[in-house]
Amino acid sequence: MLLKNKSAIIYGAGGGIGRGVALTFAREGARVFLSGHAREKLESVATEITTAGGSADIEVVDALDEAAVDEHVHAVASRAGSVDISFNLISRGDVQGIPLVDLAVADFTHAVMTGLTTQFLTARAAARRMTKQGSGVILMLTSGSSVGATPMMGSTPPADAAMEAFMRCLAAELGPHGIRVLGLWTAGVPETLTPEKIASVNSNMLMDAAGLETLKGPMAQMTMSRRMPALAQVAEVAAFLVSDRAGAVTGTITNVTCGMVPG
Repeated sequence: MLLKNKSAIIYGAGGGIGRGVALTFAREGARVFLSGHAREKLESVATEITTAGGSADIEVVDALDEAAVDEHVHAVASRAGSVDISFNLISRGDVQGIPLVDLAVADFTHAVMTGLTTQFLTARAAARRMTKQGSGVILMLTSGSSVGATPMMGSTPPADAAMEAFMRCLAAELGPHGIRVLGLWTAGVPETLTPEKIASVNSNMLMDAAGLETLKGPMAQMTMSRRMPALAQVAEVAAFLVSDRAGAVTGTITNVTCGMVPG
């Protein structure tokens, strides 16, 4: 197993990608600590994990609350003996579908500030513990919109770019302490898409379930592979990146978009 005897904190574990990652990490031997806002969703994921023979703990934590994040990491370290992996997947409140010149200041800055703040708080808390251990992996997820020039993406590209810059700088500082910091690009994961999620990001894209299925075809055609990345593929790559087998990889981003984003 790739992650045997590892302890992994997953923020946003009740979400679509968070659930897939949590299940995969647990299957690969990690003791997963599931964090998020909705206890019922966390309990559902934890039940899936324990039913399959894995180990999962849950805690409702506001990943924008500095004290709560620090206390949670301390509690995980006390229970597990170490914090080996930290993966923050919380949503940022991105706003898309509006021309930049028409975007409200608050809508433009919210995703940037939310993404940077929560990544900083969770990564800092984990890094402080990992430095004492002399090992650990911090993984961040963005959409890849920071490269290229796609119109109508609103606050998403600057939020992605800010997080990725933070990731690279943190990797340079923490590398001498045995800590790796990595990024992962993915977008359009079909199992995680719902009409509600799409509308929450782009209010111009209101659709029902049938409309969503129709949308998936053109989305797949936007990729080099002519298909969208499966949740299992994203989770498997994440598990590899945080494992010791990827021990020489840090300060870089792995592209899991099926070629939707070049590079």
